[in-house]
Amino acid sequence: VQLQASGGGLVQTGGSLRLSCAASGTIFLLEWHRQAPGKQREMVARITDGDTTSYASSVKGRFTISRDRAKGTVYLQMNSLKPEDTGVYYCYAQGLYGQVYWGQGTQVTVSS
Repeated sequence: VQLQASGGGLVQTGGSLRLSCAASGTIFLLEWHRQAPGKQREMVARITDGDTTSYASSVKGRFTISRDRAKGTVYLQMNSLKPEDTGVYYCYAQGLYGQVYWGQGTQVTVSS
């Protein structure tokens, strides 16, 4: 399985971006992680095969994860962006038997 992330960019505080992660095969769950400069990578949103979603407390109410099964793509809609949301965003997936996949990162920069 290959994961292709896209949609990052530069946006002002309060703006929005939508990230996409296209998966080339069957996955069980997918997560978006981010890594800010000088900080550890953290999970920000998860969607399971049953479409159960969960979020980090720092993004709850502002970010929405969703999937389009026909396109094999998971989205992360990010609204009300803050400078602390700046970082490299990665998609991560698990296969049906616990295989782990990472996509390449996409940079999100929120200017104040």
